[in-house]
Amino acid sequence: MSNLTRFNPFSELRDPFSEDFFKGFAMRPMYRLMEGEPQMRLDLTEDDKNFFVKAEIPGVKKEDIKVSVEGNQVSLSAEVKKEKEEKQGAKIIRSERYYGSVARSFTLDESVDQSAASAKYEDGVLQLTLPKKPNGQSHLLKIV
Repeated sequence: MSNLTRFNPFSELRDPFSEDFFKGFAMRPMYRLMEGEPQMRLDLTEDDKNFFVKAEIPGVKKEDIKVSVEGNQVSLSAEVKKEKEEKQGAKIIRSERYYGSVARSFTLDESVDQSAASAKYEDGVLQLTLPKKPNGQSHLLKIV
């Protein structure tokens, strides 16, 4: 199975020669409380006949989600619109907005029978059932 995401253990480290290096470490707990751009997290499992995908896409309407399956390539994308305002009385203290899209693509070990595939979106979770093509099954070669 192919990698879905690549982990970078140094992604949170900053340049030690920058001025805000020490401030960054002091503020790290605060940064974790702040919401960043939305991400799509997913689980991929399989049995003998199907691949199963669960993708977390909270706060998105099902009309804004697109799923594309071509052979063994699966692509998911969604349009995300997020608005958040904090008011004190009539005065706006903070306003955050995010408009954009999130997407994930991955390759499966076998081709998918597109005519029998199904998708369901409920409570912010997209569930895909992707049946494997009967004639596209992989087999092991006997080594002589």
